[in-house]
Amino acid sequence: MREGVVLCGGYSTRFGDGDKALADLAGTPLVRRVADRLASVCDRLVLNCREEQVEALRAAVEGCGVPVAVAADPVPDRGPTAGIATGLSAVDSTYAAVVACDMPFVDPAFVEYLFSRAEGRDAAVPRPDEWYQTTQAVYRADAMAAACERVLSRGEARVVAALDELDDWATVTEEEVRAHATPETFENLNTESEVREAARRFESF
Repeated sequence: MREGVVLCGGYSTRFGDGDKALADLAGTPLVRRVADRLASVCDRLVLNCREEQVEALRAAVEGCGVPVAVAADPVPDRGPTAGIATGLSAVDSTYAAVVACDMPFVDPAFVEYLFSRAEGRDAAVPRPDEWYQTTQAVYRADAMAAACERVLSRGEARVVAALDELDDWATVTEEEVRAHATPETFENLNTESEVREAARRFESF
């Protein structure tokens, strides 16, 4: 079984007053766009969020085609490292894809490739440029959740610090990304204007 964790718990400070995860993207909530794409390659999804988001997010992804669980952060707003730890702790499978809720163009075929690259390791993390894309990666759920908790216990906040805690993980290189992903897969939407621009692209499909 393969699972996907969608990170929804950030406060979206650059987005204005609304919840970015629920932003209307060409008639569909942003989080539902991500869920629909992950549902084509995952057997179950876990939404990581704040407690006050649970009801609205459940409604947004209802009917996405796979079972959906919710893992609320015990302490809100501790960043993506804490969200990854909480989300992966709610996973039943050995491996899970982790994707941020603001990446509506995530490429399902690339997620499939990440699962294959992670097999036998603790993670497969893309590095299309100088930065690791830790919020579009596949992790061995128990190993990465524990690594994140160790990092958080030291007062660290960076996901890459958790990667250093893993025994064996694969860097998915720029060449691999170009060969297996669409160029838009890592595009994330941070502002209302970016959502409006993305909506025009969805409407033209």
